[in-house]
Amino acid sequence: MSNNNNQYEVNGESAARIPPSSAPAFERHFSVRELAALWGLSERTIRRMFASEPGVVALTRNETRSKRAYKTMRIPESVAQRVYRRLRRAS
Repeated sequence: MSNNNNQYEVNGESAARIPPSSAPAFERHFSVRELAALWGLSERTIRRMFASEPGVVALTRNETRSKRAYKTMRIPESVAQRVYRRLRRAS
């Protein structure tokens, strides 16, 4: 990696760093387990809360005859903050 804070290396080549505020793909993403531990809730509750929330990254694998379906969720920090603010206003 480069010593310059505004640069990073990709495959040995220097590239301009994208500010996290303008690139949601590069912000911190939480797993369901991580967010459940941080908020003191069950994983099931976190999954229900964020299932239809815009901005959540959900990867699914369809069910086959021999394997069950899986849904992996990654929750961006900005989405978690938005939901938290909404919940605080409701209480």
